[in-house]
Amino acid sequence: MSVIDRPLPAITSDNLPFWEACREDTLVLPNCVTCRRAYWPPSPVCPHCFSGPPEWRRATGKGFVSTFVVVHQAWFPAFERDLPYNVAQIELEEGPRITASVTHVENVDLRIGLEVVVAFERVNDEVTLPRFRPVKNPRS
Repeated sequence: MSVIDRPLPAITSDNLPFWEACREDTLVLPNCVTCRRAYWPPSPVCPHCFSGPPEWRRATGKGFVSTFVVVHQAWFPAFERDLPYNVAQIELEEGPRITASVTHVENVDLRIGLEVVVAFERVNDEVTLPRFRPVKNPRS
């Protein structure tokens, strides 16, 4: 388990099932019980048809980079030692997009369309962050 001195996500009643699943190295998404669509971010009602509450279902954890940025300036002091770091939007197989970093790849090798799979990073006993790593080496 790594120890970090950065801001951690706020765990609320709306997103608690997500963070509990992450602690078990599982990615789950809220799914509408009426229109059956997965969505993100978590909400007590479906953003598509407004029914609720959601049903949490296991996701494949697979997707692709739909956009990304590489941060080179220390906008936030807590992240200065990680410069340069990436922030990517991952479009999951289930449809929703989730924001996370891509690990196990050099920033110069990041590209839109890069196939990725979830990889979890345990921060402390309460928070395990979903990260993503390439399915295969982007240089091959």
